Amino acid sequence: MTNLMIQIQSLGAPMSTSSERYLLIYMIGILLVVCTLIILFFMVFQKRKNLLILDKIRQQKAFEAELTNAQIEIQEQTLKNIGQELHDNVGQILSVANMNMSVLNTKVPDDIKESFTETKNAVKQGLTELRLLSKTLNSDVILNRGFVQSVNSEVERLNKLKLLNASFCTTGFSDQFNQPKDGILLFRIVQEFISNTVKYGKASNLSITADFSESTLQLVLQDDGIGFDHKTIEQGSGLINIKSRSELIQAELNYSSKIGEGVLLSLTYPYRT
Repeated sequence: MTNLMIQIQSLGAPMSTSSERYLLIYMIGILLVVCTLIILFFMVFQKRKNLLILDKIRQQKAFEAELTNAQIEIQEQTLKNIGQELHDNVGQILSVANMNMSVLNTKVPDDIKESFTETKNAVKQGLTELRLLSKTLNSDVILNRGFVQSVNSEVERLNKLKLLNASFCTTGFSDQFNQPKDGILLFRIVQEFISNTVKYGKASNLSITADFSESTLQLVLQDDGIGFDHKTIEQGSGLINIKSRSELIQAELNYSSKIGEGVLLSLTYPYRT
């Protein structure tokens, strides 16, 4: 009887071990399925999260671009109003003063006639400069004259005023831009660079080159002034204005400078078909 029980127990032992093995495999399978579902859920969740983040970034960039565009449009309108005011009102006053001085020129005593003539010429020269300046402020005039002619006029004005020795060279001339306002924004970038050079650069020479190829406009501006410190200049409104305008026209902007070695700015404007 005892031997029979031992035999039954010995036969039952393998069956219990096999059941435990199957149960273990079953549990592992369930665990793998659960882990797979968790991983899939996490991947889907992460993907949706990334899409939401990217969408938020796109919306933020679109908002910033729209805000920058609005600010620049306000600036352009302000410059346009100032230009018209200078041309119509101040210019008119100087024109009347110049005509009156021409009339009085014959009645001026000989002892002060030379000084009077110099004053009259100064008023006439001021009127000419005022009219030139008003044209560079008016975006409609810039649009009608085109980018190249507008830069030419700005360089001529600098040389005439003897603020510095400026030059402008173009190759492969083309004044066709993706949008009409792009030419205006490019001209404003040139103006901003010139303004910084005159105000802070203490430069003697300024060169501007514009290389028009089939796919891009390569614009390079360089002066021989005192240069700047990158940490300081990056906080200045001049560079911020240049950067914001470059981003609006999707142009690649690079600049470099060392103290005492002037400033070099290059901009690549892509034509889009």
